[in-house]
Amino acid sequence: MKLIIGLSTVLMMHLSSCQQPSGNGFTGAENEVKLITLNPGHFHAALIQKEMYSQVDPTVHVYAPKGSDLDLHMQRINGFNTREQDPTSWESRIYTGTDYLEKMLSERKGNVVVLAGNNKLKTSYIKTAVENGFNVLSDKPMVIDGASFEMLEEAFQIAKQNNVLLYDIMTERYEITGQLQRAIGLVPEIFGTMEKGSPENPAVVKESVHHFFKYVAGSVLRRPPWYFDVSQQGEGIIDVTTHLVDLIQWICFPDVILNYKSDVNVYDARRWPTNVSLQQFLDVTGLQAVPDYMKSDFNDNDVLEVFANGEMSYELKGVHARVSVVWDYEAPEGGGDTHVSLMRGSKSNLIIRQGAEQNFVPMLYIEPAPGQSFTSWKPEVRNGFEKISNQFPGVELVFEGSEFRVEIPDHYRIGHEAHFGRVAEKYLGFLVDGKLPDWEVPNMLTKYYTTTRALEMARERD
Repeated sequence: MKLIIGLSTVLMMHLSSCQQPSGNGFTGAENEVKLITLNPGHFHAALIQKEMYSQVDPTVHVYAPKGSDLDLHMQRINGFNTREQDPTSWESRIYTGTDYLEKMLSERKGNVVVLAGNNKLKTSYIKTAVENGFNVLSDKPMVIDGASFEMLEEAFQIAKQNNVLLYDIMTERYEITGQLQRAIGLVPEIFGTMEKGSPENPAVVKESVHHFFKYVAGSVLRRPPWYFDVSQQGEGIIDVTTHLVDLIQWICFPDVILNYKSDVNVYDARRWPTNVSLQQFLDVTGLQAVPDYMKSDFNDNDVLEVFANGEMSYELKGVHARVSVVWDYEAPEGGGDTHVSLMRGSKSNLIIRQGAEQNFVPMLYIEPAPGQSFTSWKPEVRNGFEKISNQFPGVELVFEGSEFRVEIPDHYRIGHEAHFGRVAEKYLGFLVDGKLPDWEVPNMLTKYYTTTRALEMARERD
């Protein structure tokens, strides 16, 4: 009888543990977070591991098919482990069977799945992971079309039911000029109130130019071939624009819960291709030949048209915004990625410029809004800026011509790659809290609705 009771108790305990979502019980203890990297295909997967975290176990389980995507990922991890300055100490356990996803689900070697790779597969990976009680930290974009948006919406509902956290990696929130633009927008003495704008003169404009061929961590960034296949990577209007739409929401409506069904009106969108020659394709992928699945995508002149460029105009809670992203193959001599961000207030316009004049380093400027009295505006900005100086010690105002430039000490400019560590630390804190801020999930849905609706509209125009 005692044996029967004992077996019954063990069985009940086992069933209870199987039903317990893996997202419960995080305390911040050392090594309690156990990472799983699923089918890494983008260098962002590795950047999460560019540094160590006391809360994260150094052993990381990787589930992926054999191939160059996995090889490049492991080269990056090994590079972090063997660098001279502050090397990491990750230990990788790799499974490469064709049933890698099923193996991940059955072995349950971790409690947080990191996703950064083929975007065609990403949304289904997300849904499967949260269904099975895994927390998910995903690179952008989490969706590439309307169908995957509906799947993501369902995944968030499942994540809530299973008490796990699904979160995307928004690194641009940690770029100092964006943080300052947000903070200054909250100082009425400087910014005033948010303008509404119009379709012809939007109150918010974000434009960025990127390049397929570039260097990351001192080496040529190898793009996987599917990166140039928009059916797998997604079009530009739903990829990099994810960051820009997120920043508009985060900066203009800080901590405000948005509803995509009532707060968003996308009224114009367009897309256009970047022409990539066969040799350029081979150079940036490191391949000797075009994969069979992409051969038909090259035209008779051996040119691939990649719909990497897009522009959208929309209203968010009545504020008119325009977002544009352009991908060239390579930056001109001495050039780099560029970014322009305008935010119009009743007293001041806040403008981020990142062009040749700024040596391709983002800089923030404050200029008087139309109709402002320059003699009264200038001292008001200086007085209001004391709040910013207290929040960001060392940041100063420099008057140049008819505007202020915000002088930013170098220690605030940690760089794009380091931003991934800041996102990871934020997410680890959310795991300990057991929840995301109330506005994060509805605003993620709002963001992805905006991008996928813009894609749909742009295709309708063709």
